[in-house]
Amino acid sequence: MNAEVGPGGELIPRPEQTPEALRSALAVVAPGLLEEMQTTKDEAFATAVEWQSLSPVQSWVLIWAKEIEIARRRDLSARHAQAEQDLEHDDPIVAQEALRETSAITEEALRAVRT
Repeated sequence: MNAEVGPGGELIPRPEQTPEALRSALAVVAPGLLEEMQTTKDEAFATAVEWQSLSPVQSWVLIWAKEIEIARRRDLSARHAQAEQDLEHDDPIVAQEALRETSAITEEALRAVRT
């Protein structure tokens, strides 16, 4: 994978929802999050064993697919960065709107990775 911008402002194609594909995609679009990804993966797998359930692993996949969806798309990434910055705004109305925007971005990314 490379970091050239593709059609629609996508840095990379949407990865498959497997741990290795997600790790490879994250290494391109947000390499600074690789350590956090590995830590949360280890926790999800340990919980899955403890609970004898795949739901923690499925949740982990969805969380990271969403994060990668935001990071790989320039439109979502720019909106997300602005919203995150505005969450700290002195004007509570601006901060409240930023919270709504953050939720909207999350929902848009989740819809994309669930299809």
